[in-house]
Amino acid sequence: MTGPATVFDKPTDYIGKSIPRSDASRLLRGKGHYVDDIQLPRMVHAVFLRSPHAHAKIISIDIKEAEKAKGVIAIYTGNDIAKHVEPYVGVLSHLPGLRSPAQYPLAVDVARWQGEPVAVVVCSSRALGEDALELINISYEPLPAVTDTMDALSSESPLIHKEYDSNLAWKREVEVGSLDEALSGDEVVVVEKQMKFGRHTGVTLETRATVCDYVPGDDELIMYYAGQAPHMLQFILAKHLNMLEENVRVVAHDVGGSFGIKVHTYGDEIATAIIAKLLKRPVKFTADRLESFVTDIHARDHVVNAKIGVRKDGSIVGMGFNDFTGIGPFSMYPRTSAIECNQILNLTGAPYQFEHYHAVGNVVFQNKTLMCQYRAVGHPIAMAISDCMLEEAARVIGMDPVQIRKKNLIPDDAYPTKSTTGMRFDDLSHHACLDKLLEIMDYDKLLLDQEEHRKRGIYRGIGFVSLVEVTNPSPMFYGIGGAPIASQDGATVRLDAAGALHVSSSVTEQGQGTNAILQQIAADVFGVSIERVKVTTGDTATVPYGGGTWASRGAGIGGEAMLQAAYALKEQVLSTAAVILQAKAEELDISFGEVVLKSSGEQKISLGDLAKIVYYRGNELPNDLQPELIATRHYRVTDFPFVFTNGAMAAHVEVDTNTGLIKILHFWAVEDCGRVINPQLVDDQIRGGVVQGIGGALYEECVYDADGQMQNASMADYLVPMAGEMPEITVAHVETFTKTSVLGAKGAGEAGTGGAPAAIMNAVNNALSPLDCGIWQMPMTPERVLRALGKI
Repeated sequence: MTGPATVFDKPTDYIGKSIPRSDASRLLRGKGHYVDDIQLPRMVHAVFLRSPHAHAKIISIDIKEAEKAKGVIAIYTGNDIAKHVEPYVGVLSHLPGLRSPAQYPLAVDVARWQGEPVAVVVCSSRALGEDALELINISYEPLPAVTDTMDALSSESPLIHKEYDSNLAWKREVEVGSLDEALSGDEVVVVEKQMKFGRHTGVTLETRATVCDYVPGDDELIMYYAGQAPHMLQFILAKHLNMLEENVRVVAHDVGGSFGIKVHTYGDEIATAIIAKLLKRPVKFTADRLESFVTDIHARDHVVNAKIGVRKDGSIVGMGFNDFTGIGPFSMYPRTSAIECNQILNLTGAPYQFEHYHAVGNVVFQNKTLMCQYRAVGHPIAMAISDCMLEEAARVIGMDPVQIRKKNLIPDDAYPTKSTTGMRFDDLSHHACLDKLLEIMDYDKLLLDQEEHRKRGIYRGIGFVSLVEVTNPSPMFYGIGGAPIASQDGATVRLDAAGALHVSSSVTEQGQGTNAILQQIAADVFGVSIERVKVTTGDTATVPYGGGTWASRGAGIGGEAMLQAAYALKEQVLSTAAVILQAKAEELDISFGEVVLKSSGEQKISLGDLAKIVYYRGNELPNDLQPELIATRHYRVTDFPFVFTNGAMAAHVEVDTNTGLIKILHFWAVEDCGRVINPQLVDDQIRGGVVQGIGGALYEECVYDADGQMQNASMADYLVPMAGEMPEITVAHVETFTKTSVLGAKGAGEAGTGGAPAAIMNAVNNALSPLDCGIWQMPMTPERVLRALGKI
């Protein structure tokens, strides 16, 4: 019997091909099935009244007039909802010292951020519900708003939670070697900078939405969910609504983008489920865009005091930083709001060899929207600290940024190894990626172009980043801390009586092409035409148990489970065919839906005919042969806490020193995500990630005033990259298969977002270097560029 290592040698060769997504035609025709499309009998709408204050005591809520409004069915306050839910706390045991008070779906007694829900109207339509909200009379006592992260740590700052002695939620220190002593040597050049990263959010095309339906006779709750982790939410609903987990069903059909925004627990969604139980009828909640801006989680709000020391030959002596990040008034449940800071502490400097490291992370409560995991969690900050500081050090000592990287990157033949912070690495290729990057961008030609333009007063810059990306996480990420978040995923493959494959998986489709990847793997491994593979994901009632989609794990974990399930079913089918054909199983194979002789390719029996014998004419089989024609397998990473992807990227920019405008002329990305299953999908995932990274580097920022009021909560004022801002993005690959799986795939979904900001900042500072200035704050807006130039 052949083993799994041979599964890629077959006629139905789909893995590694750019095969169009089977759902593309349906979606392009407007036939997607999103949560807001759902219409159920007797369905009503939940419309939330949200706090206009960043911090205020709720004195009273008068709903008498609102109850009389047209279409109103019920009105609930925070206290009403709190009676029907077990509060939740956003801490994890493997983040010792992290603290956060219990949370309820709606504010109880005190509102702690602008946009926090304080009451909910249940109405026959969304429009009538919004009219009724105007009739609710709430009396607030405004409290001092704590909005600045640094000020929040002052002993003079008001406390957001009176039960705590400060606004510090969590602090962690990582120290390796003796940084201060190492940097004090005469031969060491030390560079210090304060870096600021603007708070921003995901801006998904489809806003958060849910329809909850309660079936009282069965005590069954069905939640239709525009999100990423159905089984996680199933557990949370059961636990906190005091239901049996098997009586909670979560269904995610088509989802219009997530980016990590839709993998968290939101109070308005939990409240919608509670209301469905109370009213015993379907309830829909769909956030409008303003609600999304002030309630979807934010990310990236960091002030970092960083330093790096290098010798005059360019070798890194050490680096360190003190990071301050504001997370809102609570730590998000269940993944917590400390993971981003923790990632920064663990990943800064990860591609490089050096001995001394000292980093401190401070996670701080503030009266703003909650912060939590968003695409490339922590990576943009970690990569910017190490690579922007490294390029600044290269400028100071007069060394080329490519040469200083080659001097310090972990050698490609050094694996397995560990980073300075203890991260375990294997199967990476920093030098190969950098070499390929230099080749595709023609670095020497760009340097000549830069010199020629500078003579004409045009300032162009070239910036690089070498990066790692956390993918395929093991239970060491969340499960170890007690979170109900599966690190394993499952896949089921079933052969029907017509010879088609029906596959299901616990990973979910968010628009990134997961279903297409699963379809390719199943068709390739099993041996059928890809058109004969039907994929089901996103329904806890029908798919195997698993973690869903997050941390670039769909192909690496979900895909490996699919491979193993398809291979197991193939073994079943060939064993059954061997009996029917009176042959040996090892002499047979499956090709395009036919059982064939492996030696000659001669067709012996179709899968449809074989399945009909098994399903309809079992009397023709020996009594001791009971083929099931279905297989389920689960997979989790066991050898490493994470499977790391790596890459190298570069940006070419032009800075208008009169207006402060930055134009990206070209962007290059070389990615090593292991085995590339569908090159077109992977390349476009990287391009999409780069565009989100461009947003963080140049445009996107949630702007708040001193009172905690978000000033740009609309698509007119919150800037995202549009087609006109997207440069040509050239993508190439190095493929180093991970040894943790047969498939060999790592993740690919977040590297662009994690690396692009650092490359762009480096390019801008390279452009500005002849003018003896630089910029160290993202987004790098025209105003900030002009201030750096001393022009305003």
